Amino acid sequence: MFKNVLVGIDGRSNGRDAIALAARLLGAEGELTLAHVHSDEHPPLNAATPGLLAEERKASASLLERERDAAGVDARLVSVIAASPGRGLHGQAEEQGADLIVVGSCSRGLLGRAILGDDTRSALNAAPCAVAVAAGGFATSPARIAKIGVGYDESPESEAALETASEIASELGASVTALQVATVPTVMFTGIVPPLVGESVEIVVEEVQRRMAELPGVEGRAVCGVPGEELAAFGDELDLLIVGSRSYGPLRRMVVGSTCNYLERHARSSLLTLPRVGTAAAPSDPSRVAAMAAN
Repeated sequence: MFKNVLVGIDGRSNGRDAIALAARLLGAEGELTLAHVHSDEHPPLNAATPGLLAEERKASASLLERERDAAGVDARLVSVIAASPGRGLHGQAEEQGADLIVVGSCSRGLLGRAILGDDTRSALNAAPCAVAVAAGGFATSPARIAKIGVGYDESPESEAALETASEIASELGASVTALQVATVPTVMFTGIVPPLVGESVEIVVEEVQRRMAELPGVEGRAVCGVPGEELAAFGDELDLLIVGSRSYGPLRRMVVGSTCNYLERHARSSLLTLPRVGTAAAPSDPSRVAAMAAN
């Protein structure tokens, strides 16, 4: 469970979903912070209009109090001025040493994302700590987190995801299922898939399934397909899907895409993405901010 959780809210239902998920992932002695990020895009206008910035801050504080009272949670309230929600949440997370940022799923359509940007994705990319995205309607669902899934590929990041899933499951009395997606080889840049005999694919999946069955304390599964698509579908039977971030740079994302970003758009359950192994430090570690900035 997490000890220092930051929730981004904006007065909409997806922010309430985020509060509900954060409350379930917060440890017994943990601290919850609700943050509203608003921009100061026109400082000359604020300077020319006395009291405008003060009014914006007052409105932000009122929104935070209203959302906290409606959710019935004990939380610290923070109003943040930043150029974008993602940047504001990242800065606040570093300042308070948060080990988890929670946001709601993006409610914009494809056109809205293209024009206005995607606040949820901006919170995911290059975050200084773990990021959770609450599924739409999570706040209105009375169901507890009973089924946790892990995207597993034998990497250090997926091992960390599996460990985190086991810890959360132990606290919540949930079950854990790990899924490894055996990918079909492709030729880079061409999209050409070399012909594979069906029996060969089955052999690969069976070998992966054999290794997955050896994972202690969890149900292990294997399928063949595209990781993002298979993990998104996996969410149909889950309350929470946990994946590790490989933290590829922009060029690598252009070539192979980002599974985490795909899941943010298509996951059918709440999503928890962990930072790259070797970059996360304990919230109390003074080197945490410097290490995260280098990620």
